[in-house]
Amino acid sequence: MANLDELDSIRALDPGNMYNAIFDLPEQMAKAFKMAGGWNVPVDMFPDVRNVVVVGMGGSAMGGDIARSFLASEMLIPFHICRNYVLPEYVDDETLVIASSYSGNTEETLAAVDDALERSAMIVALTTGGMLEEVAQLNDIPRLKLPAGLQPRAALGFSFVPLMVFLEKIGLAKNVSERLQATIAHLRSTREKMVEDGSSTTNPAKQLAGLLYGKVPLIYAGPTLTDVVASRWKSQICENSKTMAFANLYPEFNHNELVGLSNLSIEFKEQIIVINLRSIDDHEKNSVRMDVVKQILEEQDLMVIDLWATGESGLERIFNLIQMGDFVSYYLAILNDTDPTPVNVIENLKEELSKAVSTE
Repeated sequence: MANLDELDSIRALDPGNMYNAIFDLPEQMAKAFKMAGGWNVPVDMFPDVRNVVVVGMGGSAMGGDIARSFLASEMLIPFHICRNYVLPEYVDDETLVIASSYSGNTEETLAAVDDALERSAMIVALTTGGMLEEVAQLNDIPRLKLPAGLQPRAALGFSFVPLMVFLEKIGLAKNVSERLQATIAHLRSTREKMVEDGSSTTNPAKQLAGLLYGKVPLIYAGPTLTDVVASRWKSQICENSKTMAFANLYPEFNHNELVGLSNLSIEFKEQIIVINLRSIDDHEKNSVRMDVVKQILEEQDLMVIDLWATGESGLERIFNLIQMGDFVSYYLAILNDTDPTPVNVIENLKEELSKAVSTE
């Protein structure tokens, strides 16, 4: 197991500079904000939008997920995330389809865009290039070209900020600019506690990574704003740390999964750690549930950790927890003696799928 206080060892395990991508999230968001602000959106191409569908996979879809969760209490029309080759049946010429593919070559997203074109939906694209850019050019689809060179999961600022700014430009979201700038400032402040040269005795991200080492985290959150954060934690631990993690939501898991947790063997209990992602935005009854469930699980000899979001606004609190999870996943990768950047099994899957399609 690597020593999180030996910087040379840490950096040797991170040749792809995943640490820099995590540390630079606020700068990435600021850059994305400037780019999106200069995007000359043809507003008249998006009249009378009746519903919004973001199509994307993995890290490219996460920006849409955050927007959906954050705007759930503000937008007056349905907002759906489509992780599939085909769109929901209701999509038509009054639907706004936002295609988000960092690489531009995500096969599910490209298929969904073809589906959107057949249904005469209003379409916009966010990508670094690839086939999605070509399709957009051929079909006069408005697009914002993103900076390349990152793993999609490390390009969260580029997948989220332009989407939010675009929604503000066409009148579907309000006060976006002010809240984004406040969130960027908050992230610049909170990351200082989690930097790589901070001692593991005081760095909360290193401390939590140490607790997670050798264990399977169960990440629970409320369905209000932190639902997508639980998913982000799970995916970052899986991809960066190269270890399993699971996520679920209050109150739903109290109606099923909680029963399974109450009947674990001693050996299983020693392998599990429960993380509650908490926020003042949680519904009052869910907040009570979190307190009660923590007590129940601790009585079952399970370790439960409550993590509270900080920030003045809901958006700040969402990204505060995301930032924490990203740092934790990075330090856990180091403890696992693994490079956090490559996701070889995903690349192998894509290659095998390509072979399978070419032989049909």
